[in-house]
Amino acid sequence: MSNIAILTDSTAYLPEAFLKSHNIHVIPLKIHWDGTNYEDNVDITPAEFYDQLAGASTVPTTSQPPVDEFLGMYEKLAEEYEGIIVPLISSGISGTISSAQTAASMFSKVPVEVIDTHTTSAALALIVTALAQASSEGADLETLKQKAEELVSQTEIYFAVDTLEYLHKGGRIGGASRYFGTAFSIKPILYLNEEGKIGALERVRTKRKAVARLIELAVEKSNGKPVHVGVLHANALSEAEEMKKRISDQVDCQHLEIYELSPVIGTHVGPGTLGVAVF
Repeated sequence: MSNIAILTDSTAYLPEAFLKSHNIHVIPLKIHWDGTNYEDNVDITPAEFYDQLAGASTVPTTSQPPVDEFLGMYEKLAEEYEGIIVPLISSGISGTISSAQTAASMFSKVPVEVIDTHTTSAALALIVTALAQASSEGADLETLKQKAEELVSQTEIYFAVDTLEYLHKGGRIGGASRYFGTAFSIKPILYLNEEGKIGALERVRTKRKAVARLIELAVEKSNGKPVHVGVLHANALSEAEEMKKRISDQVDCQHLEIYELSPVIGTHVGPGTLGVAVF
Protein backbone atom coordinates (compact mmCIF):
# COMPACT_ATOMS: atom_id res chain seq x y z
CA MET A 1 0.00 0.00 0.00
CA SER A 2 1.31 3.45 -0.91
CA ASN A 3 1.80 6.11 1.72
CA ILE A 4 -0.49 8.59 -0.04
CA ALA A 5 -3.56 10.05 1.66
CA ILE A 6 -6.85 10.27 -0.21
CA LEU A 7 -8.97 13.26 0.83
CA THR A 8 -12.39 13.68 -0.74
CA ASP A 9 -15.51 15.62 0.16
CA SER A 10 -18.80 14.59 1.74
CA THR A 11 -20.77 14.55 -1.51
CA ALA A 12 -19.11 11.25 -2.44
CA TYR A 13 -21.02 9.86 0.56
CA LEU A 14 -19.14 6.59 0.79
CA PRO A 15 -20.07 4.17 3.61
CA GLU A 16 -18.25 4.84 6.87
CA ALA A 17 -16.91 1.28 7.05
CA PHE A 18 -15.43 1.60 3.56
CA LEU A 19 -13.80 4.94 4.41
CA LYS A 20 -12.15 3.48 7.52
CA SER A 21 -10.98 0.27 5.88
CA HIS A 22 -9.35 2.20 3.01
CA ASN A 23 -8.00 5.15 5.03
CA ILE A 24 -10.03 7.65 3.01
CA HIS A 25 -10.46 11.05 4.64
CA VAL A 26 -13.46 13.33 4.15
CA ILE A 27 -13.99 17.08 4.43
CA PRO A 28 -17.65 18.06 4.79
CA LEU A 29 -19.52 20.69 2.82
CA LYS A 30 -21.90 22.96 4.75
CA ILE A 31 -25.67 23.34 4.98
CA HIS A 32 -27.33 26.51 6.28
CA TRP A 33 -30.98 26.23 7.26
CA ASP A 34 -33.14 28.65 9.24
CA GLY A 35 -30.20 30.01 11.18
CA THR A 36 -28.61 26.63 11.91
CA ASN A 37 -25.37 25.46 10.31
CA TYR A 38 -24.77 21.77 9.63
CA GLU A 39 -21.80 19.81 8.36
CA ASP A 40 -22.85 17.45 5.57
CA ASN A 41 -23.23 13.85 6.87
CA VAL A 42 -21.77 14.88 10.23
CA ASP A 43 -24.49 16.89 11.95
CA ILE A 44 -27.32 15.74 9.71
CA THR A 45 -27.94 12.44 7.94
CA PRO A 46 -29.93 11.99 4.72
CA ALA A 47 -32.85 10.48 6.66
CA GLU A 48 -32.92 13.43 9.07
CA PHE A 49 -32.54 15.88 6.20
CA TYR A 50 -35.48 14.57 4.16
CA ASP A 51 -37.69 14.29 7.24
CA GLN A 52 -37.00 17.94 7.99
CA LEU A 53 -37.36 18.99 4.35
CA ALA A 54 -40.81 17.41 4.09
CA GLY A 55 -42.27 19.84 6.61
CA ALA A 56 -40.07 22.85 5.87
CA SER A 57 -41.30 26.18 4.54
CA THR A 58 -37.76 27.18 3.53
CA VAL A 59 -35.07 25.53 1.42
CA PRO A 60 -31.54 25.34 2.85
CA THR A 61 -28.46 26.77 1.21
CA THR A 62 -25.02 25.18 0.94
CA SER A 63 -21.40 26.28 0.88
CA GLN A 64 -17.93 24.85 0.38
CA PRO A 65 -15.44 24.12 3.16
CA PRO A 66 -13.29 27.19 3.84
CA VAL A 67 -9.59 27.36 3.00
CA ASP A 68 -8.52 27.02 6.64
CA GLU A 69 -10.32 23.70 6.98
CA PHE A 70 -8.44 22.30 4.00
CA LEU A 71 -5.19 23.63 5.46
CA GLY A 72 -5.99 21.91 8.74
CA MET A 73 -6.63 18.62 6.96
CA TYR A 74 -3.40 18.92 4.96
CA GLU A 75 -1.45 19.60 8.15
CA LYS A 76 -2.97 16.58 9.89
CA LEU A 77 -2.43 14.23 6.95
CA ALA A 78 1.16 15.39 6.43
CA GLU A 79 2.00 13.93 9.83
CA GLU A 80 1.31 10.42 8.49
CA TYR A 81 1.58 10.53 4.70
CA GLU A 82 4.14 11.44 2.04
CA GLY A 83 1.60 13.05 -0.27
CA ILE A 84 -2.11 13.86 -0.59
CA ILE A 85 -4.47 13.38 -3.52
CA VAL A 86 -7.71 15.34 -3.30
CA PRO A 87 -10.51 14.28 -5.72
CA LEU A 88 -13.44 16.66 -5.21
CA ILE A 89 -16.89 17.72 -6.37
CA SER A 90 -17.04 19.53 -9.71
CA SER A 91 -15.95 23.15 -9.82
CA GLY A 92 -18.94 23.68 -12.11
CA ILE A 93 -21.38 23.28 -9.22
CA SER A 94 -19.31 24.07 -6.11
CA GLY A 95 -16.49 26.32 -4.94
CA THR A 96 -14.89 23.44 -3.02
CA ILE A 97 -12.10 23.04 -5.59
CA SER A 98 -11.19 26.71 -5.20
CA SER A 99 -10.80 26.36 -1.43
CA ALA A 100 -8.70 23.22 -1.83
CA GLN A 101 -6.42 24.76 -4.46
CA THR A 102 -5.90 27.94 -2.48
CA ALA A 103 -4.99 25.88 0.59
CA ALA A 104 -2.62 23.73 -1.49
CA SER A 105 -0.84 26.85 -2.75
CA MET A 106 -0.20 27.83 0.88
CA PHE A 107 1.07 24.39 1.92
CA SER A 108 4.47 22.83 1.30
CA LYS A 109 5.11 20.08 3.86
CA VAL A 110 4.10 17.33 1.42
CA PRO A 111 2.93 17.50 -2.21
CA VAL A 112 -0.83 17.93 -2.71
CA GLU A 113 -2.66 17.12 -5.96
CA VAL A 114 -6.18 18.59 -6.18
CA ILE A 115 -8.39 16.87 -8.77
CA ASP A 116 -11.47 18.54 -10.23
CA THR A 117 -13.53 15.46 -11.05
CA HIS A 118 -16.20 17.49 -12.92
CA THR A 119 -18.74 15.31 -11.14
CA THR A 120 -20.12 14.36 -7.73
CA SER A 121 -22.16 11.79 -5.80
CA ALA A 122 -21.98 8.22 -7.13
CA ALA A 123 -19.52 9.19 -9.88
CA LEU A 124 -17.17 10.77 -7.35
CA ALA A 125 -17.59 7.70 -5.14
CA LEU A 126 -16.59 5.43 -8.03
CA ILE A 127 -13.49 7.51 -8.76
CA VAL A 128 -12.44 7.57 -5.10
CA THR A 129 -13.00 3.82 -4.84
CA ALA A 130 -10.79 3.18 -7.86
CA LEU A 131 -8.06 5.43 -6.45
CA ALA A 132 -8.23 3.59 -3.13
CA GLN A 133 -7.73 0.32 -4.99
CA ALA A 134 -4.75 1.72 -6.88
CA SER A 135 -3.28 3.05 -3.65
CA SER A 136 -3.64 -0.35 -2.00
CA GLU A 137 -1.61 -1.76 -4.90
CA GLY A 138 1.22 0.68 -4.22
CA ALA A 139 0.58 3.52 -6.67
CA ASP A 140 2.57 6.68 -5.94
CA LEU A 141 1.14 10.21 -6.05
CA GLU A 142 1.95 10.85 -9.72
CA THR A 143 0.41 7.51 -10.73
CA LEU A 144 -2.69 8.27 -8.69
CA LYS A 145 -2.97 11.70 -10.31
CA GLN A 146 -2.75 10.16 -13.79
CA LYS A 147 -5.30 7.51 -12.80
CA ALA A 148 -7.68 10.18 -11.50
CA GLU A 149 -7.40 12.25 -14.68
CA GLU A 150 -8.06 9.16 -16.78
CA LEU A 151 -11.14 8.29 -14.71
CA VAL A 152 -12.47 11.84 -14.91
CA SER A 153 -12.38 11.66 -18.71
CA GLN A 154 -14.17 8.30 -18.72
CA THR A 155 -16.88 8.81 -16.11
CA GLU A 156 -20.44 9.83 -16.94
CA ILE A 157 -23.34 10.62 -14.61
CA TYR A 158 -27.00 10.91 -15.58
CA PHE A 159 -29.96 11.65 -13.34
CA ALA A 160 -33.63 12.56 -13.27
CA VAL A 161 -35.26 14.76 -10.63
CA ASP A 162 -38.86 14.66 -9.48
CA THR A 163 -39.05 18.44 -9.85
CA LEU A 164 -36.69 21.14 -11.12
CA GLU A 165 -37.80 23.41 -8.27
CA TYR A 166 -34.82 22.60 -6.05
CA LEU A 167 -32.24 23.12 -8.80
CA HIS A 168 -33.92 26.41 -9.67
CA LYS A 169 -34.00 27.70 -6.09
CA GLY A 170 -30.40 26.61 -5.48
CA GLY A 171 -29.10 28.34 -8.59
CA ARG A 172 -27.69 25.10 -10.04
CA ILE A 173 -30.29 24.57 -12.78
CA GLY A 174 -27.84 25.25 -15.64
CA GLY A 175 -28.85 23.73 -18.96
CA ALA A 176 -32.04 22.30 -17.47
CA SER A 177 -33.53 25.81 -17.24
CA ARG A 178 -35.38 25.41 -20.54
CA TYR A 179 -37.55 22.72 -18.93
CA PHE A 180 -38.37 24.70 -15.79
CA GLY A 181 -42.09 25.37 -15.60
CA THR A 182 -43.05 22.53 -17.95
CA ALA A 183 -45.65 19.94 -17.02
CA PHE A 184 -44.87 17.94 -13.85
CA SER A 185 -45.02 14.74 -15.90
CA ILE A 186 -42.06 15.89 -18.01
CA LYS A 187 -38.86 14.38 -16.61
CA PRO A 188 -35.64 15.81 -18.06
CA ILE A 189 -32.65 13.47 -18.18
CA LEU A 190 -29.85 15.60 -16.78
CA TYR A 191 -26.09 15.07 -16.73
CA LEU A 192 -22.84 16.80 -15.82
CA ASN A 193 -21.09 18.03 -18.95
CA GLU A 194 -17.37 18.32 -19.72
CA GLU A 195 -17.20 21.50 -17.65
CA GLY A 196 -18.88 19.74 -14.75
CA LYS A 197 -22.04 21.82 -15.08
CA ILE A 198 -25.59 20.53 -15.24
CA GLY A 199 -26.88 19.99 -18.74
CA ALA A 200 -30.13 18.60 -20.13
CA LEU A 201 -29.65 15.54 -22.31
CA GLU A 202 -33.27 14.96 -23.31
CA ARG A 203 -36.72 14.74 -21.79
CA VAL A 204 -39.20 11.93 -21.35
CA ARG A 205 -42.74 11.64 -20.01
CA THR A 206 -43.27 9.97 -16.62
CA LYS A 207 -40.78 8.84 -14.02
CA ARG A 208 -41.08 5.23 -15.16
CA LYS A 209 -39.76 6.19 -18.60
CA ALA A 210 -37.03 8.29 -17.01
CA VAL A 211 -35.81 5.28 -15.03
CA ALA A 212 -35.90 3.11 -18.14
CA ARG A 213 -33.87 5.70 -20.03
CA LEU A 214 -31.28 5.93 -17.24
CA ILE A 215 -30.81 2.18 -17.43
CA GLU A 216 -30.50 2.38 -21.23
CA LEU A 217 -27.78 5.00 -20.83
CA ALA A 218 -25.84 2.67 -18.53
CA VAL A 219 -26.13 -0.09 -21.11
CA GLU A 220 -25.06 2.25 -23.92
CA LYS A 221 -22.09 3.54 -21.92
CA SER A 222 -20.94 -0.01 -21.15
CA ASN A 223 -20.96 -0.89 -24.86
CA GLY A 224 -20.74 -4.58 -23.99
CA LYS A 225 -17.59 -4.13 -21.88
CA PRO A 226 -17.09 -4.59 -18.13
CA VAL A 227 -17.83 -1.34 -16.29
CA HIS A 228 -18.12 0.20 -12.84
CA VAL A 229 -21.63 1.44 -12.04
CA GLY A 230 -23.13 3.47 -9.23
CA VAL A 231 -26.86 3.89 -8.80
CA LEU A 232 -27.71 7.09 -6.94
CA HIS A 233 -30.87 8.09 -5.14
CA ALA A 234 -32.36 10.75 -2.89
CA ASN A 235 -34.74 9.12 -0.42
CA ALA A 236 -35.77 6.56 -3.06
CA LEU A 237 -34.01 3.36 -1.99
CA SER A 238 -36.58 0.85 -3.26
CA GLU A 239 -36.51 2.38 -6.73
CA ALA A 240 -32.70 2.42 -6.66
CA GLU A 241 -32.65 -1.26 -5.71
CA GLU A 242 -34.89 -2.07 -8.66
CA MET A 243 -32.61 -0.06 -10.96
CA LYS A 244 -29.59 -1.94 -9.63
CA LYS A 245 -31.26 -5.28 -10.38
CA ARG A 246 -32.21 -4.29 -13.90
CA ILE A 247 -28.73 -2.95 -14.63
CA SER A 248 -27.15 -6.13 -13.25
CA ASP A 249 -29.26 -8.15 -15.68
CA GLN A 250 -28.12 -6.12 -18.68
CA VAL A 251 -24.60 -4.90 -17.95
CA ASP A 252 -21.33 -6.69 -17.14
CA CYS A 253 -20.56 -4.85 -13.89
CA GLN A 254 -17.14 -5.15 -12.28
CA HIS A 255 -18.52 -2.96 -9.51
CA LEU A 256 -22.18 -2.14 -8.86
CA GLU A 257 -23.31 -0.22 -5.79
CA ILE A 258 -26.11 2.01 -4.61
CA TYR A 259 -25.09 5.42 -3.29
CA GLU A 260 -27.39 7.70 -1.35
CA LEU A 261 -27.14 11.40 -2.10
CA SER A 262 -25.67 13.44 0.72
CA PRO A 263 -27.84 16.22 2.20
CA VAL A 264 -25.82 18.89 0.37
CA ILE A 265 -26.63 17.34 -3.02
CA GLY A 266 -30.17 16.55 -1.86
CA THR A 267 -30.63 20.26 -1.18
CA HIS A 268 -30.22 21.01 -4.87
CA VAL A 269 -31.97 18.06 -6.53
CA GLY A 270 -34.69 17.20 -4.02
CA PRO A 271 -36.17 13.90 -2.88
CA GLY A 272 -37.04 11.24 -5.42
CA THR A 273 -34.00 11.89 -7.60
CA LEU A 274 -32.55 8.80 -9.27
CA GLY A 275 -29.47 8.42 -11.42
CA VAL A 276 -26.59 6.33 -12.65
CA ALA A 277 -22.84 6.84 -12.89
CA VAL A 278 -20.63 4.74 -15.15
CA PHE A 279 -17.02 4.32 -16.19
